Amino acid sequence: MCHSDDSRPPSAPGAGAARSSTELELTAADGNVLLAFEARAAEPTGASIVVLPDVRGLHEFYKDLAVRFAEVGVDAVAVDYFGRTADTADRTDAFAFMPHVQQTSPEGVAADIAAAVAHLREAGATSVFTVGFCFGGGYSWRQSADTPGLAGCIGFYGRPQSALEVVERMQAPLLMLVAGADAHIPVEDTRALADAAPVPAEFVVFEGAPHSFFDRSYDEHAAAADQAWARIRQFVLAHA
Repeated sequence: MCHSDDSRPPSAPGAGAARSSTELELTAADGNVLLAFEARAAEPTGASIVVLPDVRGLHEFYKDLAVRFAEVGVDAVAVDYFGRTADTADRTDAFAFMPHVQQTSPEGVAADIAAAVAHLREAGATSVFTVGFCFGGGYSWRQSADTPGLAGCIGFYGRPQSALEVVERMQAPLLMLVAGADAHIPVEDTRALADAAPVPAEFVVFEGAPHSFFDRSYDEHAAAADQAWARIRQFVLAHA
C-alpha cells in the first residue's frame, strides 16, 4: 500500500478554502453501489477531478486529497474500488484489502469512474480529469482509453502495465509523476508507457523521491510535493 492511516496529502501552495465535503454513494452502470467522497470548491473553476486511490481503496488520505483539490478550485470525487466484493465500509489499516484488489477488473474500475464523472458533470463540471496513486495511478492513465471525454489523466508512481494494454486507444493527455527512487516501480518501466503513448505525455521524475513521497509527513520531500502540485495545476489549466 502507498499510504497508511497516519498519512495525509500536502496542501497546494497558495490554496484557499473548500466550500463543502461529504460522503456519498454512487451507482455504476452495472448496478454496483460504490463508496465515494465529494469535495466542492468555494471558488470553482469548472475543472473537476476523480481521485483513484491506491490498493487500500477509499481511506482518509484520499478523502483529504479531494478536499485539497477543492481548495484550489477543482471539485473532486474520490472513489472506492470494492463495492462489488466488500461487505464493510472500513478502509483503515485493519481492512484486508488484497483479496478485493485481486477481484477488481478494468471494466469494473472504468464503470465506477464513469459514475463519478457523470456525477461531476451533472453538478456543472466543464472538464473532468483523473488522478491516481500506485494501483490507482496506472488505472488513471488507463482511463485515457477506457473513459471517453476526459480532459487529462494524472498518475503518481503508477504501475504502467494496465495502461500499456490499451495504449493504442488512448485519447486524453497524460501527466506522469514518477518517484526517482521508487523501490517498487522502475522509472524505465513507466518511461516505456510515456514513449508508447499516442497522446501528449508529460513525464516528470522527482529525483531522490521515494514511492509515496506525496505525503505531508515527509518533510524532506516537501519541495517535491510542491513541485507536483505546480505540475498538476499547470496541466489542468492547459487542458481544461
